[in-house]
Amino acid sequence: MGMQQYLKEIGRGKDGARALTRTQAAELMGWLLDGQAHPLQVGAFCVAMRIKGETAQEMAGFMDALQTRMPQLPPSGTPVVVLPSYNGARRLPVLTPLLALLLVREGLPVLLHGCTTEETRITAPEVLGQLGHPAATALRIPQAGELVHLHTRQLHTGLADLLDARATIGLRNPAHSLVKHFNPLAASGTPALVVGCYTHPEYSLSMQATHAEAQSHALLLRGMEGEPVADPRRLPAMRGILHGKVVSSMEPQTGSVAAVDLPQGLDAAANAALIQEMLNGQRPVPASIATQVQAIVSLHRQLSAQGAQA
Repeated sequence: MGMQQYLKEIGRGKDGARALTRTQAAELMGWLLDGQAHPLQVGAFCVAMRIKGETAQEMAGFMDALQTRMPQLPPSGTPVVVLPSYNGARRLPVLTPLLALLLVREGLPVLLHGCTTEETRITAPEVLGQLGHPAATALRIPQAGELVHLHTRQLHTGLADLLDARATIGLRNPAHSLVKHFNPLAASGTPALVVGCYTHPEYSLSMQATHAEAQSHALLLRGMEGEPVADPRRLPAMRGILHGKVVSSMEPQTGSVAAVDLPQGLDAAANAALIQEMLNGQRPVPASIATQVQAIVSLHRQLSAQGAQA
């Protein structure tokens, strides 16, 4: 089918639209990523999918399209922890850099990719820059105990353009969900554990279904302000997935929100100073984030052991 036919299939409204197969979704997303769609067609796609919603097969197909357009890097046998960071923080400090550096301290290789479409938010890359970790200029595989972070536009220009369409259209599109669960190293054959977050409980089930379809590895949680890090005030539900199957589950903390001494309205430099105090032991690491670190370490060990046995 051509672009117009695909738009007819997905653009018939919530009840009349038809779901695409995984192969069809990959073809459609490929055209969008390669800049082969007219701007009006990009807008039609964004609005149609916003109304229809994505199926697990469609999301897996979108991932296929993006993964095939990633650079071919020499594979690594050591699994990499992938942290997609696409929201930043508006009220509380952004603590994704803390999570990344705690994982590095545990000896894990960490790849953080991201950007934000809202200029009013403090982002993880900004804070990491203040902490002495400059952004990479190209995708590469981190070594054990190393953090690599880069802007989405360094991953793929077409993907960044699709994310930026939100500023013109005013609506999220499938790319915003795609990037939060995307492993840029899949095309290289490097195993990775993606720490994927969601903002609404129903998205937990849809993303679990997507990872099942893609046979991928992930830790899913309801992140803080849309970031892949646990809320420091309360432990969220977490679900560990390996090869598309749930292998661990952690129930959310109930009851009142814990009182945590976290200043609000910080700029990037103050946010970085706060994280450095936690890394230095001058402030306690929030219990929920410490628990998340151990959950990731446990899944990483399981994934590494499976690779060694293969």
